[in-house]
Amino acid sequence: MIERYTLPEMKEIWSEENKFRKWLLIEVYACEAWAELGKIPTDALKEIQEKADFEIDRINEIEEVTRHDVLAFLTAVAEKVGDASKYIHMGMTSSDILDTALAIMMKEAGTKILDKLIELKAVLVDLAKKYKNTLMIGRSHGIHAEPVTFGLKMALWVVETERNIERLKDAIDTISVGQISGAVGTFANVDPQVEEYVCKKLALKPALVSTQIIQRDRHAHYLTTLAVVASSLDKFATEIRNLQRTDILEVEERFAKGQKGSSAMPHKKNPITAERVAGLARVLRGNALAGLENVALWHERDITHSSVERVIIPDSTIALYYMLHKFIDVMQNLVVYEDNMKANVEKTLGLVFSQRVMLALVDKGVLRETAYQWVQRNAMQAWQEKVKFIDLLMADEEICTYLSPQEIKDLFDYDYHLKNIDYILKRAGIE
Repeated sequence: MIERYTLPEMKEIWSEENKFRKWLLIEVYACEAWAELGKIPTDALKEIQEKADFEIDRINEIEEVTRHDVLAFLTAVAEKVGDASKYIHMGMTSSDILDTALAIMMKEAGTKILDKLIELKAVLVDLAKKYKNTLMIGRSHGIHAEPVTFGLKMALWVVETERNIERLKDAIDTISVGQISGAVGTFANVDPQVEEYVCKKLALKPALVSTQIIQRDRHAHYLTTLAVVASSLDKFATEIRNLQRTDILEVEERFAKGQKGSSAMPHKKNPITAERVAGLARVLRGNALAGLENVALWHERDITHSSVERVIIPDSTIALYYMLHKFIDVMQNLVVYEDNMKANVEKTLGLVFSQRVMLALVDKGVLRETAYQWVQRNAMQAWQEKVKFIDLLMADEEICTYLSPQEIKDLFDYDYHLKNIDYILKRAGIE
């Protein structure tokens, strides 16, 4: 499913062609650095720069024999370069190119995800502005509480998306490191200036200390950040799914012409994209756990992390990019039923004003516990007998001792719940 819907530019990052191109770039840059240090003749460097190339089929053919991907790659490149290939990979270990190339690809993928997050934020900002005063019921424990607005709900998602943008920027920065430090990170056979040169060319920072690998806490940070972003999308999608329920129906995913909701029931319109987003978030959380397991390796390295990363890193970035792409489409085309929102607010016959009535009684000098009891008994009766809450209050002698009919009527004003919406949105930077 992901393969079918993934946008091509993200897929290309994780292609074999792109991976080997990154490897080749690192090797050529390392040769340039060695040449500046006088360790590779100028004519040999020129030959490497002009001839260094590969064919994927040839790499795979060699790997069938060597059972080592980097050696297969180097052999295939050497066949293209000729005698000057003896200078390629000088003083380096396999992980110098593996981990540095992986860092570049993770940075590229993270940047594309970041662009999508910024796009999602813009869509949510527009919705927050458009529906800032669109009254709907707020729910706690799934039960009607007090009115909110749909715009406020969108504003909540805006600021959470902003936090995810900052988290992802930090994760991209954390993973944007390279290493060219040799077999166990001591630079015994490679000059530190080679690492400095290569990393500068690749817009990476050198890892301050490495072993044979870049340490996997960096990758765990990246993967857990992707999982947090996915979990936010899960939260947003779950809310859409709930609000689309037939007995609520306050919003709805766009239902395209010719679309079918069920093979058995022609009337069905299901929140299938939101469900897909919510489901894929589980994959990213699982992958993040695998990333955390990869942090602890034996001594200067083992390869227990390697096979895992070949799955979880491409899959997580591709899946999250896809999730964002699809959820942006959901929000851009969301059907909002403002009349249903209003009807649902009124469904409890005015009970949403219970706290305001209680506070008004307290303001008149009634003990809070007493006021709570008076209001609660009327609220329970209103709900059980399906009688308007305000009518019961008007008939309650104890309450009417403190509140006049006009004062009670004035308490039932929906605008009361809107008075600080502009303040909240302004504080959130949504104006």
